[in-house]
Amino acid sequence: MPESARSLGHAPATGDTHIFPLKEFYTRAGLALPHVEIVPGERVPEPYKTLLVHSNDMTPTLEGFHKSEIHLEILSRERRGDFYFREVVLRLNHSEQAVEFGAIKIYVARFPEEAQDLILQEHVPLGHVLKECGVRHRTEAKAFLRVESDALINQAFGLDKPAELFGRKAVISNLQGRPLSEIVEILPPAKVG
Repeated sequence: MPESARSLGHAPATGDTHIFPLKEFYTRAGLALPHVEIVPGERVPEPYKTLLVHSNDMTPTLEGFHKSEIHLEILSRERRGDFYFREVVLRLNHSEQAVEFGAIKIYVARFPEEAQDLILQEHVPLGHVLKECGVRHRTEAKAFLRVESDALINQAFGLDKPAELFGRKAVISNLQGRPLSEIVEILPPAKVG
């Protein structure tokens, strides 16, 4: 686990660093952010810990866990020059079950042309694009988050009341250390039993 994530204590995630780019979408929509706290990776309960506390891409991690490929549902998007922002729900192909709510900033110009086209077509998650286009990269979990779901997240996950959820802030970089994307990834309630 990265040192930066390991050394974090319980603290409200009030700054932009650990909730960016999620805060961008909430601000643009005129919504108050849900309550978010930073938690150490070792305090993330299972199965969230297995799904979040690692340096792997989330798409293959979630597909392996759920034994299904994943596709995107775009909730909101914005293009600012070479930057592309999107707020999404990742859904299982075989059941349409929501398995992640997220916000991502993608540095589109840093990708090969084929990858740029796939990103902007908005059909598959970034993890698929990275793999299909052979983009060599590193994924680093910067913080682990405990989130109290709000109306927007409840709608994304089909919840009828607030729930304690877990997620992470991750940065995907190229091998030269330049960011390719920044992501806040929030998982739905864990099913017990």
